[in-house]
Amino acid sequence: MTLLSSHLLLFSAVHRRTPPPCTTVFRWNKPTIDGTVRFLRSPVMPAVVLDQRVARFVVPAAAEDLLYNAGATVGVLGGAYALVRAFDELTRRNILHQGLSRKLVHILSGLLFLVSWPIFSNSPKARYFAAFVPLVNCLRLLVNGLSLASDEGLIKSLTREGDPQELLRGPLYYVLILIFCALVFWRESPIGVVSLGMMCGGDGVADIIGRKYGSIKIPYNQNKSWIGSISMLVFGFLVSIGILCYYSVLGHVQLDWASTVPRVAFISLVATIVESLPITQIVDDNISVPLVTMAVAFFTFH
Repeated sequence: MTLLSSHLLLFSAVHRRTPPPCTTVFRWNKPTIDGTVRFLRSPVMPAVVLDQRVARFVVPAAAEDLLYNAGATVGVLGGAYALVRAFDELTRRNILHQGLSRKLVHILSGLLFLVSWPIFSNSPKARYFAAFVPLVNCLRLLVNGLSLASDEGLIKSLTREGDPQELLRGPLYYVLILIFCALVFWRESPIGVVSLGMMCGGDGVADIIGRKYGSIKIPYNQNKSWIGSISMLVFGFLVSIGILCYYSVLGHVQLDWASTVPRVAFISLVATIVESLPITQIVDDNISVPLVTMAVAFFTFH
């Protein structure tokens, strides 16, 4: 090899043109018949996780609890309204006697309210949502009792004589006790359960059975009968134990049944004696029975 050819080879090696290493080449096809162009090769794009680009929408726990309890309130309120409206209609059509309709509403509305408490969440504020249900009924009683409006079906199903002012006594005391028990005792205490069990189940059943079969009167109160008082004792006790079992199964209360059963029996006996006293003209049963029950249950369970 000559000296000239050696220099030429060296010059060629130094100045050889090579494509830049970072160049990305895109290849395009010619336009197709319909005028479109197909993209054959694209640069490799790094994988992007969706959560890095779009934040997920998460409902806060407080808002979720609020929505849940609000929905439970609407459901229970609808059930309570349907119950009263159903007995209003039965009374209006003379299918049920006014007195029987009144007592059935007295029994069922309170017990169904008790049964509905586990529907609400475990939040400490859930009791306020539950108490809103009898509060609405309280406002209805006030509006009709003060003659600001007239709901004939409501008046017939909840009063003895058809007088709207009766709504401001027994029925109003009844819903106020429901509100009080929900706010103060709620699901954690057996005191509210037993109090409402005696007022709704015991006193309500006593009036129905006593009026029908109560020919033998109590010596110290001719308006009360032995069969009525015995019915209150038995049904008040059974309803209270039944609701406590219901709450115990759901985990809201933990009770020693060996001591709970005799305590509830004693409380039922005291409430029955108070209900039989001739003090109805002074203190309504919807006040005397639950308040005495609360007091005795407070000391008994403590």
